[in-house]
Amino acid sequence: MLSQERAPIYEALQEFEKRRVVPFDVPGHKRGRGNPELTELLGEKCVRMDVNSMKPLDNLCHPVSVIREAEELAAQAFGAAHAFLMVGGTTSAVQAMILSVAKRGEKIILPRNVHRSVMGAMVLCGAVPVYVDPACDDRLGIPLGMRREDVEAAIKKHPNAKAVLVNNPTYYGICSDIRAIAQMAHEHGMLCLADEAHGTHFYFSDELPVSAMAAGADMAAVSMHKSGGSLTQSSLLLCGPAMQEGHVRQIINLTQTTSGSYLLLSSLDISRRNLALRGREAFSQVVKLADYARGEINQIGGYYAYSKELINGDSVFDFDRTKLSVNTLNVGLAGIEVYDLLRDEYDIQIEFGDLGNFLAYLSIGDRPREVERLVSALSEVRRRFGRPDAAGLMRQEYIEPEVVLSPQDAFYAENVSLPLEESAGHVCSEFVMCYPPGIPILAPGERITPKIVEYIQYAKEKGCSMTGPEDPDIRRLNVLKGVY
Repeated sequence: MLSQERAPIYEALQEFEKRRVVPFDVPGHKRGRGNPELTELLGEKCVRMDVNSMKPLDNLCHPVSVIREAEELAAQAFGAAHAFLMVGGTTSAVQAMILSVAKRGEKIILPRNVHRSVMGAMVLCGAVPVYVDPACDDRLGIPLGMRREDVEAAIKKHPNAKAVLVNNPTYYGICSDIRAIAQMAHEHGMLCLADEAHGTHFYFSDELPVSAMAAGADMAAVSMHKSGGSLTQSSLLLCGPAMQEGHVRQIINLTQTTSGSYLLLSSLDISRRNLALRGREAFSQVVKLADYARGEINQIGGYYAYSKELINGDSVFDFDRTKLSVNTLNVGLAGIEVYDLLRDEYDIQIEFGDLGNFLAYLSIGDRPREVERLVSALSEVRRRFGRPDAAGLMRQEYIEPEVVLSPQDAFYAENVSLPLEESAGHVCSEFVMCYPPGIPILAPGERITPKIVEYIQYAKEKGCSMTGPEDPDIRRLNVLKGVY
């Protein structure tokens, strides 16, 4: 049993710094001496720790010492058989997860409201998505989780699928019954994968939904940099006992850098230690803070900060109480409008706003005074900018996709560019999404409908940050050449 008080990568960096090694290797800034402006920006300690892989510090591609020990500590802390330190964000962890279990032409069962990284992995490996359309909440206009009966039907219809992927939780805090889904997958010889980008804290609280590893999932991509406190772009890929560690490492090394940042690696190491030692107490306070904020926001009027009352035992099997998700339509404002007003008028940066909701992300670094400032600003936004009714506001909704080709076939097919308003009826060859949250409105291989065109135009008009297409202004879309 390893001691969670250890932080082997950080400890090795401290020891290395004491030796005053003369650097005739990369990085070229040579401990900051070659780039004084960078040193002034980041500080001397930071640039001195920005070093290259070497024997005393191990190698991320083939760890045998301190990185290996840090991964073993992470696996132990998160209840996994294996853990891999990821420095390409959770995008790289999700891609490695998909590429580890499916090849070209093989199927993965998944909800359509997945992150762009899942669909990007499908483009890379040629796997074919089998969509389980999530249930929707008409009042909130958000996709919910996967219903058990829908997952079971998809498994029976596609018995040769390799895996079932689950969001645990969604961006809004909604959880499917991942334990039951994992059991169903295993009973039919499939693996269960979890996009746990927003569920790091599940591993360190009894007040929150079950974590993927505790639920029996075989792999989980975990964003340590979101709620876990590590530096941006640092994540974990967790594996259960059914996965071969060496195979997963080979897949990771196909896309992950050979020049792993020791700033990111040490931040993962230190953050894991922090969560293992103090996470339960810290996240208990986060839950209390979020519950308090919800109560105060709901007293303002118009806003609806939702929580566990949505639980219905199936499509909303559980709810992440740390997620401060708020519906805005009864204030007469789109979520993205509240998002912009909070930033531009009150210097408050929240996580994202969509057509009908916004999310304020609470974690271990938040304090009551900031929550009070948010609540006060929301009250002012309603008073100053609220409209009498929601007339003219489009409710965000889940639009069921019509899949014509696999993402890979469509992405690499010959295409032509059409004006957005003329694209309806054609098959898209690129992604279109609002970011955040990064859930595709269109993915390669899906037919563009008039409803989708209207949705994109409205989202642009309201100021949603649209990404994905080759045309940065999204006035045009690339579509497949020919008739499909």
